[in-house]
Amino acid sequence: MLFFSILSNGKILGQKLPNVIYIYADDLGYGDLGCYGQKIINTPHLDQMARDGMRFTQHYSSAPVCAPARTMLLTGKHAGHAYIRGNYELGGFEDTAERGQMPLLEGTFTIATLMKQAGYKTGIIGKWGLGMNNNSGNPLLQGFDYAYGYLDQKQAHNYYPTHLWENGQWDTLNNLPFLPHQKLDSFKAVDKDFYAFTGEDYAPAKMTEKALKFINDNEKNPFFLYLPFNLPHLSLQAPDEYVNKYKGLYNENPYYGQKGYLPNKYPLSTYAAMVTFLDDQVGLVMAKLRELGLEENTIVMFSSDNGATFNVGGFDRAFFNSNAGLRGGKAELFEGGIRAPFIVKWPGKIVAGKTSNLLAAQFDIMATLAEITKQPISMNISDGVSLLPEFLGTPLLQKLHPYLYFEFAENDGQVAIRMANWKGVKVNLKQNPDSKWMLFDLNTDPNETKDVADIHPIIVRKLNEISIREHNTAFIKQWELPFPKN
Repeated sequence: MLFFSILSNGKILGQKLPNVIYIYADDLGYGDLGCYGQKIINTPHLDQMARDGMRFTQHYSSAPVCAPARTMLLTGKHAGHAYIRGNYELGGFEDTAERGQMPLLEGTFTIATLMKQAGYKTGIIGKWGLGMNNNSGNPLLQGFDYAYGYLDQKQAHNYYPTHLWENGQWDTLNNLPFLPHQKLDSFKAVDKDFYAFTGEDYAPAKMTEKALKFINDNEKNPFFLYLPFNLPHLSLQAPDEYVNKYKGLYNENPYYGQKGYLPNKYPLSTYAAMVTFLDDQVGLVMAKLRELGLEENTIVMFSSDNGATFNVGGFDRAFFNSNAGLRGGKAELFEGGIRAPFIVKWPGKIVAGKTSNLLAAQFDIMATLAEITKQPISMNISDGVSLLPEFLGTPLLQKLHPYLYFEFAENDGQVAIRMANWKGVKVNLKQNPDSKWMLFDLNTDPNETKDVADIHPIIVRKLNEISIREHNTAFIKQWELPFPKN
């Protein structure tokens, strides 16, 4: 039997290794859940999870778009050190052109590698986006015993795909092929035209089905399940029974595909439906843990890969206040692009109903799981700190980040640093290498509206020093950024 030890209130505790489930939403904004202030979308299961566990208010994704955020979560590296720093797309949207994204290097040390070393059964079910089955990015070569879902994140633009992948093999779904970026003629479109973008097998439901089976199959041994749903990323597609929960509640007009992705007759209702569907999947996972008697010995974490997406595809970020008033969104290093919800439930260990203001990031998860499983990891493996003391209510033992570092070479090149209440941001670096720092005091200006860089030159100097120190040369030229000393 495997055991771990943790320091809590000065005492060493021994216990069977806990199961770990990390649920990852896709483009879910900081304000899209009821427990984070959402008013017009129902998320009862995640709200209950927050009441039963700990809700973080200063938690960050490591990057503002899909692939690098997933890389940094899985490898414990921040954006100045990570191998993959952007969405480097290969191939196309057609099944015959499926090539995935830039793959992880062979032998990458991932969270799955860490957990496997500790004797865990490991699974990834959902959206991968870090390589295909025929290259080094195959999740089965990156520490996972089982893999199911989308390998190519372009395929995940369609919730009714022809197939998903199971352990590297094509799993045919009962859906007809269609491209996930189309338009309808607004003068000619009728209801049946919108229904052309549906099918029989809704991919997130298949993911939940496989996740529940994975939990069943591994109830007798410790397991680590990484569950990255593609909800609520565009395109807007949801089962009718969920859309019907919201139809008539919003003043909405049909979306005909004029700004990318798929047309949708009820775009606002469908986005809300997708968030509620995601919430229900969390509820099913929780119910399965209770059914099997695993709830007490399972850590469940929930977060999102970045902030809410652009106002494209029929989505309206302002209508839902998806980023809770924070500036910016997906693909930006302002708060709306990288601050993420983070909820952790661990009955008997985490005090129910706690709110944490600890400054933390998703690249901390590797260090956290390393401490839980009593595996030492060096600084050259992870940039993170363990959050376990915060989970256990022992703040005096919690190591603090002196700062969090972010960079993003796409979207014209950006750098950001969070240091206590200060937030420094540079934008348009590729067009203007001499771009100046913007500086915000998040204590008084959480929405980053007032740049105070001119009156705090010493802090700006520190930001320069940190950015130069934390940036390693990127693997490819497209992800490189200039760092002048201004």
